[in-house]
Amino acid sequence: MPFALYLLGLAVFAQGTSEFMLAGLGPDIARDLDVSLPAAGALTSAFAVGMVLGAPLTALLSVRWPRRFALLVFLAVFLLVHVVGAVTDSFAVLLVSRVVGALANAGFLAVALVTAVGMVPPDAKGRATSVLLGGVTLACVVGVPAGAWIGQLRDWRAAFWAVALLAVPALAAVPYSVPGGRPRYGRVGVRRELRALRSGRLLLTLFLGALVNGATFCTFTYLAPLATRIGGVAEAWVPAVLALFGLGSFVGVAVGGRIVDVRPGSVLVGGGVVLCGGWALFAVVAGNPAVLFVLVFVQGALSFGVGSALISQALYAGEGAPTLAGACATAAFNVGAAMGPWAGGATIGVGWGLRSPSAVSALLVLIALVSAGAGRRVWQRQRGPVATLVEVK
Repeated sequence: MPFALYLLGLAVFAQGTSEFMLAGLGPDIARDLDVSLPAAGALTSAFAVGMVLGAPLTALLSVRWPRRFALLVFLAVFLLVHVVGAVTDSFAVLLVSRVVGALANAGFLAVALVTAVGMVPPDAKGRATSVLLGGVTLACVVGVPAGAWIGQLRDWRAAFWAVALLAVPALAAVPYSVPGGRPRYGRVGVRRELRALRSGRLLLTLFLGALVNGATFCTFTYLAPLATRIGGVAEAWVPAVLALFGLGSFVGVAVGGRIVDVRPGSVLVGGGVVLCGGWALFAVVAGNPAVLFVLVFVQGALSFGVGSALISQALYAGEGAPTLAGACATAAFNVGAAMGPWAGGATIGVGWGLRSPSAVSALLVLIALVSAGAGRRVWQRQRGPVATLVEVK
């Protein structure tokens, strides 16, 4: 894999740390800014909404920009809004800063995806995607627990400052390591990509990705209070719980990325079934700390393994729209990231308890499995037997 691909992963690490770190900072933000825990959870949804809206819009905005320039602009905006978030005393301003930061993150990731797959052979999209998304999983392993630890040591604002500083080396190194790239195409090319997005296979893959990622964030957003209030885990161990989820996600992306280019069905179908059962079990046994720790790792691996596989399959299915397919994959997954915390917060808000988000996660993955099965039957009738719905090479 090219060195520049790992540099892009470093930038994604900073952005992933920002996106996920609120799982460990939510209670502190709620107390400091005098809002409810579900309201603090809405900061995660706000970031996801910005990603949803920003992915296609920023991809279209930057379509004539050189890739290096686009990456630098989006990364600079991302850094600046974290400075704003670190100094504000207003929940409304913090909420807006999360949306703007997400817009910048979405633009960066959309450009980075098409840049990454352009650096590797056509049959290695899964591995290239896994390297890039490795930055997200490392954020869970290192960045998110470190953010929680910094929040405990100082306050949640210090974690925002840390993310801003983390983006500095990536911002300095992109001009020297990432190919400049010419503007990709003009107005005709954009229309061609928009037409290619109507692929039924691509649309279904995006729908499945939204459901699976929604399941992930539905539980992950409330993992800290679930571990402490239901599992009986001490506050000091919350960073370790988050790190364990991140370690599992790193393993899932690394292993899944090596398999999915060859056997996508094994990752998507087999992993999806186990993932669904795991979330259901999580809701039942969350009160047992030992089992909780094991399931946190397993569900992290399955969630990100299946999720990254769906992103790579979206890129295969959207070969006629390389830029917008990556942007729409980013948007679809963040539809799930917005829907998940909202659904989990809603069940907590009506009094169903902190176990209820895990039950909702199981339901979302079950809907994805049923939808994939129904779509596969449609493809079999229309095009003959296929190995798996999203197996497109």
